[in-house]
Amino acid sequence: MADMLVNLLNLPPHEELLSRLEQEGIRIHRALAPDKHRVVEWVAQHSTRNASGEADVCFARLPVTCYLATRGPDILGFACYDATAPNFFGPTRVLDSEQGKGIGKALLLKSLHSMREAGYVYAIIGGVGPAEFYEKTVGAFLIPDSTPGIYRDFIGKRNR
Repeated sequence: MADMLVNLLNLPPHEELLSRLEQEGIRIHRALAPDKHRVVEWVAQHSTRNASGEADVCFARLPVTCYLATRGPDILGFACYDATAPNFFGPTRVLDSEQGKGIGKALLLKSLHSMREAGYVYAIIGGVGPAEFYEKTVGAFLIPDSTPGIYRDFIGKRNR
């Protein structure tokens, strides 16, 4: 899967989407250190074991570089950045039952806006699955010859 590049200077606003989700009882917020074990276990259960390793790394950063979508105490989705490498967005996942509500878009935008606030001007979305989603949502475009990219030497690539 190829990587994509995003210009963080041209991100769409996200406040209205976050407000709408909040009215529906869905909160998008940065994970806290005490959330670590629960989040990493949730990611392993609902995404992949490899993604849980990436999520784990986010808790070693300050501020934590993982956002959560929650409804009350329940995790609905997550998004990470600066996990496998600096300036990389991902991994991310939203429960199948919660997709189509804008949660994935909100997690993406919240993460990318945080990357911009940290001083990044461009971000890389690594090993992209839904390229059309990223292109439409944030104007991302494929980086030529970026497969396998950063995961070239990943020993678990056959088990992703």
